[in-house]
Amino acid sequence: MGGDDDDSGTGSERGEKTTENPFGVKVDAPLEVVIFNGGYGEDYAKAHEAMYTEKYPKAKITHSATQEISKTLQPRFVDGSPPDVVNNSGAGQIDQGGLVSQGALSDLTELLGAPSLDVPGKTVKDTLLPGVVEVGSYDGKFFVLNISYTAYGIWYSTKLFTDKGWAYPKTWDEHIALCKTIKAAGIAPWTYAGKHPRYMSWPVIATAIKFGGLGVAEAIDNLEPNAWKSDAMKASADAWHQIVKDGFILPGTPGLDHVQSQTEWCRGKAAFISCGSWLENEQKAVTPAGFNMSVAPTPSLGASDKLPFEAMRGTASEPFIVPAKAKNVPGGLEYFRTMLSMKGAKDFTQKVSALSVVAGSADGATLGPGLSSVVKALDASGANGFNWVYQNYYRKLERELVDAACGEFFSGRIGPAEFLDQCQKGADSIASDSSIKKYKRA
Repeated sequence: MGGDDDDSGTGSERGEKTTENPFGVKVDAPLEVVIFNGGYGEDYAKAHEAMYTEKYPKAKITHSATQEISKTLQPRFVDGSPPDVVNNSGAGQIDQGGLVSQGALSDLTELLGAPSLDVPGKTVKDTLLPGVVEVGSYDGKFFVLNISYTAYGIWYSTKLFTDKGWAYPKTWDEHIALCKTIKAAGIAPWTYAGKHPRYMSWPVIATAIKFGGLGVAEAIDNLEPNAWKSDAMKASADAWHQIVKDGFILPGTPGLDHVQSQTEWCRGKAAFISCGSWLENEQKAVTPAGFNMSVAPTPSLGASDKLPFEAMRGTASEPFIVPAKAKNVPGGLEYFRTMLSMKGAKDFTQKVSALSVVAGSADGATLGPGLSSVVKALDASGANGFNWVYQNYYRKLERELVDAACGEFFSGRIGPAEFLDQCQKGADSIASDSSIKKYKRA
């Protein structure tokens, strides 16, 4: 083993480590980058690749983009020839918990301690927003770099609300009263991604956490018995069932995918939709001028809520990985350092209307109405912000089991008790499966 021409996939394309080159990138080592072609497109990545080439002009970069990460790359992980950088995102992402447990990912800890490319006196870790390392860590080791900071909430058009004289509801009672008013005006109060109903699990869990406190999320993440049947989850499921019972959901919604439901919402057919802050960029081609989309937290169930109305879910998202068997591991780490430079982060925010995980990278940027509302909402949420990570540990639990339960619940085929029962059965099936590695949220 060893030697620069060894391509056994042990990250052996290495040069000398220096202050300028902390990972020992071999200057002419090729770099292969595979990007998920979703809400953010691929142009931002091409810009980061150009920045990498400026520093390493002899390195040939092979770029490709796909919507089917798992189908495209799973075989290459299996045969030991994965790319150097993978944007492991989208509905077809590869199960990250599985990759970690198979030892298929490079430990990124070295990246955190390296100097920032263009923020003097700071390490890469010093430049990141809170929670970025936690979300990408498994058993205390950092394997997944999420490059976007996402707010999850309920979206509405401020133009529609201003025109109609409606105010965004801060309490559940106000929400239901407004839904009645909206329906009477000939507009459906709600739509959602019918083909990906897990989008509605987000406001259900958020409502429960605000009602019952952060322990609600921890119990779910740690697969605790009956975590899905806590008093807080029951109160939330009962509340959300009301929008189903009272016919507040756009007819035909269960048959729509995320883009179709978002497009109906943009056309003014529905007032509310649950999504993350990639929504503005994903819908830019069909959003009417002056629509002014805005995000808001879930309404509070009542005065006894443990967290204030302003509290909302914010988290690092859009995962990137360097496979353990990549031919150019140092190049992958350096590419990450490029993305996390202030220049790389500002460019990302401008191109995709999403926040970067690099602190201060949106300062002075011209933001669209949606992203401006995200910045304001996250500021208001502040230290009351929360998150959950079970979907990172156990992809199947969210993408299949909770997703299916949400589909049944929001289409009206089952009630709240049965919904929580199905979610809990899904969690229990993961907990009792000895072939699945378990992670504990610290």
